[in-house]
Order: sequence, then structure tokens, then C-alpha cells
Amino acid sequence: MDVATAVPDTRSPVRNADQIAELNARYAPMDFDHRIEQMYREFDVDKVLVTSSFAATSAYFLHLISKLEPRQKFAFIDTGYHFPETLAYRDYLIERFGLDVFSVHAEGWKHQFSVDDKTYERDPDFCCAINKVEPLDAIKPNYDVWVSSLMRADTEHRAQLDIFEARGGILKFNPMLDVTHAQRDAYIREHDLPFHPLVAKGFHSIGCVHCTVPGEGRSGRWIGKPKTECGLHR
Repeated sequence: MDVATAVPDTRSPVRNADQIAELNARYAPMDFDHRIEQMYREFDVDKVLVTSSFAATSAYFLHLISKLEPRQKFAFIDTGYHFPETLAYRDYLIERFGLDVFSVHAEGWKHQFSVDDKTYERDPDFCCAINKVEPLDAIKPNYDVWVSSLMRADTEHRAQLDIFEARGGILKFNPMLDVTHAQRDAYIREHDLPFHPLVAKGFHSIGCVHCTVPGEGRSGRWIGKPKTECGLHR
């Protein structure tokens, strides 16, 4: 019997330090797709939160998960400040992969405050808190595990993360951490998947309109500010 299938299917939240350490030890030798397969053996799909920004190379992450578990729903954090190209890319991938996507967004008055205040210029951390962090925090209690597409190669902060971690009151699962950019891009080419349309214009990391310019890696995010993360993954 495959050792992965021998693990009891507890279907319950896992949050204490010993359980997280056990998960990390067990999942570390697996590659990305086997980690996803095993995760669905241990967690009910209805209790799995998968978020996507539909950014530069999201097609890789979304294609593989939707192929392995077609019932999975995907959360799109709609900040109200996305590039039109991001929304078009999202809609294209929804249709091509048959994705079930729901939007997560701030209360209308809170978002409007950030528009009128131009919070993205004055205090981008506060803008991210209003339009990203708080809306996602509000739905986390509905889930047992949160799946992200973070990669260690992206930033110094992400290089320190584990596959599983306790984060913001939920078990965070980072199955792509040790995937390299070359491996990701090879998968995209092999399966003829589309890049975000702004990649061709020099954008390698794509966030909100006011805080993103062309640049290598994440160098095009929050230019002129010490900020390197939106706050979701801190």
C-alpha cells in the first residue's frame, strides 16, 4: 500500500505544534501534486480554503488543483483595485478550467473610504488590511486549512516558511514552497497554459493598479516603500 494512503482520515482541524511538525515531516518528501492529493485525503474539500490572486503565473496552481479536485471552490480577493487585465485573466481561466470562483471583498463603505482617502498612497499597509486581510480573516473560521501558492524563491520572508504553519487562526498549507520558477514555467509550457497578459509587458508580480509597476520578481510592488508583503501571509 502507498504510504500516503495509510494515514488516517481524521477530517478535523490540526493546529497544535506537534501535529503541525508531524505534517511537515510527512509532506516534505512529496512533490507539489502529491501534497495536494494527500491533503484532500486528510481534509474535507468543503473545509479547504484556496485563495488565488489570478496573477502572473496563477494558471499553474489553479490548473493542477482543479484537475486533482474538481469540487474545489476558489476564493478571489477582489480589492476593487485590480488591473482590467487581471479580471479578464480570471474570467478566462474560470471558463477554460471550469473553476468555481467566489469573490471576497471589503464592506462597501470600507472600500469607499480607501478610495476617497487614497489610502493606497498614504498608508498601503492599511489599504491592504481593509481590502485584503480583513475580508479574508472574516471567512477563515469557516475552514480547517488554507492553501496558498507561496514559493520560497519569491522573497526572503517566504524562504523561511514551512509547508504547514499556524497562521491567523487557521492551518496554512504552502504546497508550492519548494517549486522553482523553472519547474513552474516548464509546467505552464508543457500544458500550454496562459500567462497573465501583463507578463508580456514586463510585470512579474501583479497586484493592485496603484501599487504595481513592471519589474523583475517582486521588485515592481510598492515602489519607494519598505513594504514587501500585502499582509495576508505575515
